[in-house]
Amino acid sequence: MKIEVRKYRFNFKFDAGTSRGVMTSKDSWFIKLYDYENPGVCGVGECGPLKGLSVDLKGDLEGAIKNCQNALSDESNWSVNQIDQFIPIEYPALHFAFETALMDFKNKGKRILYYNDFTNSNSAIPINGLVWMGKKDVMLSRIKNKIQEGFTCIKIKIGAINFGDELNLLTYIRSKFDSNQITIRLDANGAFLPDKALTILEQLSKYKIHSVEQPIGAGDWDAMRKICTESPIPIALDEELVGINGSERKSQLLDHINPAFIILKPTLVGGLKQSQEWIDLASNRGIGWWITSALESNIGLNAIAQFTANHHIDIPQGLGTGQLFSNNISSPLAIKNGTLIHDNHAGWDLSTLD
Repeated sequence: MKIEVRKYRFNFKFDAGTSRGVMTSKDSWFIKLYDYENPGVCGVGECGPLKGLSVDLKGDLEGAIKNCQNALSDESNWSVNQIDQFIPIEYPALHFAFETALMDFKNKGKRILYYNDFTNSNSAIPINGLVWMGKKDVMLSRIKNKIQEGFTCIKIKIGAINFGDELNLLTYIRSKFDSNQITIRLDANGAFLPDKALTILEQLSKYKIHSVEQPIGAGDWDAMRKICTESPIPIALDEELVGINGSERKSQLLDHINPAFIILKPTLVGGLKQSQEWIDLASNRGIGWWITSALESNIGLNAIAQFTANHHIDIPQGLGTGQLFSNNISSPLAIKNGTLIHDNHAGWDLSTLD
């Protein structure tokens, strides 16, 4: 097997704001697996860690990629289960990249990891419309656009602009649409102080909010447990899952905090196999979940969407990030009426990765 690595920088169409700051570009490393005897077959996976969040960037990621490249090139028929032997647990995005590249390779390099109704273009995945932070008038315009585009679930990032302005945005939505027409999700990205969070959540509750993601910073399990217990709005854990490895530790987190939901980003939690373990543990405890992309290009998003479609979906997922980049990779993925579809009449163009 031949392994190549390509680094590529994606540029946002706009300044993407969160409570952690503003992003204008994002780097990804693409793992390309070739068969020496059949070089036309190429499996591709994406390693796209997020600055300030992914643990991959705390170490020598490029060194780890090189080590994996050297070790795995000597293997003639390695499997997904063997990846753990070569990739340290401190590199979850790299796990996801090699895992999905190998799955693609095993399926003849067609960018089809799972054959299901989604990849056959017979079903669509309902998704939320993501509204990034910005000035109040800009956010209002984005909210209106998402509703006009057919989204019935709107996810709004909060915690960076004036709280009064954020309440005004919610007031606008609820003045036009009740909770049966438009579902509102809020993502705080850990912006609230632990001793202020419940007061803020109480103020937000009158807008009939579906859930609030990560109201406080990750790591304070006792404070998060108190918030989950007393909050008038269901709480979803996001960043809290990053760096939690092994089924025992995952179980401890879920049992201690007992959130209403967990949000799974395969790039951040170590890939599809690790995401499935989270799903199983949460489901056994009556904890809801949904899957979200972590600003991957269409390569990573494609793998995540196909994995998601293998499950019973009863709430919108967070898979609407494919339109964020001005130089994304052309793919069969498209957004239509608030859903993500796989259009088999459209093709892939990986020429930018050559």
